[in-house]
Amino acid sequence: MKFLHVGDAAIHYRTAGIAQGKPVIAFINSLGTDFRIWDAVMEALGDDYGYVLHDKRGHGLSGTGTPPYSIDDHADDLIILLDHLKVEKAIVWGLSVGGLIAQAVHDKRPGIVEALVLSNTAHKIGTPDMWNTRIDTILANGLGGMIDPIMERWFTPPFRTADNALYAGCRSMLARQPVDGYCGTCAAIRDADYTEAVGRIAVPTLCVVGDQDGSTPPDLVRSLADLIAGSAFVEIPGCGHIPCIEQPAAYSAAVRTFLTSLPEHRA
Repeated sequence: MKFLHVGDAAIHYRTAGIAQGKPVIAFINSLGTDFRIWDAVMEALGDDYGYVLHDKRGHGLSGTGTPPYSIDDHADDLIILLDHLKVEKAIVWGLSVGGLIAQAVHDKRPGIVEALVLSNTAHKIGTPDMWNTRIDTILANGLGGMIDPIMERWFTPPFRTADNALYAGCRSMLARQPVDGYCGTCAAIRDADYTEAVGRIAVPTLCVVGDQDGSTPPDLVRSLADLIAGSAFVEIPGCGHIPCIEQPAAYSAAVRTFLTSLPEHRA
């Protein structure tokens, strides 16, 4: 296991192949998950890329630090990690809140971003009332009562079956996230609005979404794509909010098509 102290939190991270001269992908997880959600995507993409993964503060094995957080806090953690690893350029690939963090990384340090994959995300997600209600409910009662409603937004009905061990594992992953860290990141999403900032994105960008995403529906993700000049937009069929788990092969193939269209990555 690898950890890096960033401010008041020890950030858990993993790398693969970053010292071998390959294009580097920096993954950013969604709310309530850890970096294991990318395992099948990394397997599908193979050795063509180097990889940087980390658990956001307040998630997985990373320290909680001092919640509530801002999206800038999460972006700074990744920027400091990339600097520590001497990664000068990365394809920044963020899922859900990870997509907001990717937007913030570009806004704060555009020179470190080679391309963006903004997955199942938007320039603004939800309303303050929605997030405040979720925060208050979880702080009062824990995450247990929220798991079923969240799973309904994360995954399609065919995936949410009792005999699907992967689905059971995802439920356990969410249930084990630290409540303070989860709610601290809910506050970061609540306060984030990158409507203006995304107009400054000048790197190749793919916006991708599951066609049955219950958290950031296709129309919302398309509205993000419409704000970014020259961006591409793809829907993954038969998929909810976490395509790297529910449809990793189709998801990886769609993003690979985008990545191999970049001048630096043409086969």
